[in-house]
Amino acid sequence: MATFLFSTTIFGPVFSRRLGMSLGINLLPNTRKVCNFNCIYCECGLSGPYALSNEKIPERETVRKLLEERLRKAVDTGKRIDTITFAGNGEPTLHPRFHEIIDDVIKLRSEIYPEAKIAVLSNATLINDKDIFHSLQKADMNILKLDSLVEETQKIINCPASNFSLKKLVEGLKLFNGNLIIQTMFIRGVYNGVKIDNTSPDEIKPWLAALMDIRPQSVMIYTIARDTPVHGLAKISGAELEDIARMVREKGIETIVSG
Repeated sequence: MATFLFSTTIFGPVFSRRLGMSLGINLLPNTRKVCNFNCIYCECGLSGPYALSNEKIPERETVRKLLEERLRKAVDTGKRIDTITFAGNGEPTLHPRFHEIIDDVIKLRSEIYPEAKIAVLSNATLINDKDIFHSLQKADMNILKLDSLVEETQKIINCPASNFSLKKLVEGLKLFNGNLIIQTMFIRGVYNGVKIDNTSPDEIKPWLAALMDIRPQSVMIYTIARDTPVHGLAKISGAELEDIARMVREKGIETIVSG
C-alpha cells in the first residue's frame, strides 16, 4: 500500500489527531526511513538499515535556522501552531546531536512562539542513553511507544533491532517517574501467516499492568488512519478503543482516544 516520506527538515504545520496543528521536525534523511523499529503499520514504509552512514542528515545549525524562519513566519502571518513535534522519517533520537538540537528548539520556542508545546514521538529504544534520557525529560509532551507487552506480538508489530529488550524498555520507562505519555497503536490482522490482535484479553492484561508500573501522565491509544506498508491489517473500531480507554481510566490514568 502507498506510504510516504517527509521531504523537508521542517514540515507543516499539519493537523494531528493527537497534537493539534503540529509543526514537524525531521532529523533524518529525506530519502529513506531510518529507524531501529520496523513497524508493520508505519506510514513511512518499512525500514532498511537503521545505521546512519554517510547520508545527509540535517546539521544542528540548519535545523535551528530553518525552525527560526518558520516560527517567525508563523507569528507574522498569524498561523496557528499547537506543537513543535520531533517526528519525520523514523526515530528522531537516532540523530547524533538530538540532545543539543532539542535545547535549541526549546530556546527558539520560548523566544518566538511560547504558546507552542514541544513534543517528541519516539519508540523509546534509546532511553538508556543518559543524554537521550535527560533530553526527553525536557519535552512538554514526551510521547513513547508501547504497542504490546507480549514479546511475540511486539516483535511482529514493531520488528525491533536484534538488541532490543522489552523488559529493559519497561524498566527504563519507569525511570521517567510519570513524566511521559504512553502511545499505543491497536491493530488486528494477519502478517506472514501469523494472526495479530493486541486488543485481546491476553494482550490487554499485561499492558495494563505495565501502565500501572510506569504511571504515565496519560495514555494515547489509536489505530490505523493511513495506508500501511503491509497488507492484511485492519483498524480497530472507535467503540473498541473506548472500551480499552475505559479500562485505563479505571486505573486512574488519563486516556486520549484517536479512532
